[in-house]
Amino acid sequence: MRTKLTDGEVQAALKTLPGWGLESGAIAKTYKFPKFADGIAFVQRVAKAADAMDHHPDIDIRYTKIRVALSTHDAGGITAMDTKLAAQIEALSGAT
Repeated sequence: MRTKLTDGEVQAALKTLPGWGLESGAIAKTYKFPKFADGIAFVQRVAKAADAMDHHPDIDIRYTKIRVALSTHDAGGITAMDTKLAAQIEALSGAT
């Protein structure tokens, strides 16, 4: 089982993840893309990374807006796996 991060550890991790924040016990970010297909391509990249880590985010698709939320259910909160996957998702988004 993965270990839940302390509030301080979560806050420190969020400082390295631009635009990510706490929402209902998870870390989350909404990405905006110019076209629907661009957002779907992003979701496909996220899916491959998530499968490789065997750690899967909640993804909400709203036309050109893609919301990604991460928490580790069996740990009851946010773990290092969540922050690691968030960093990978950030890299996959093309955000600078």
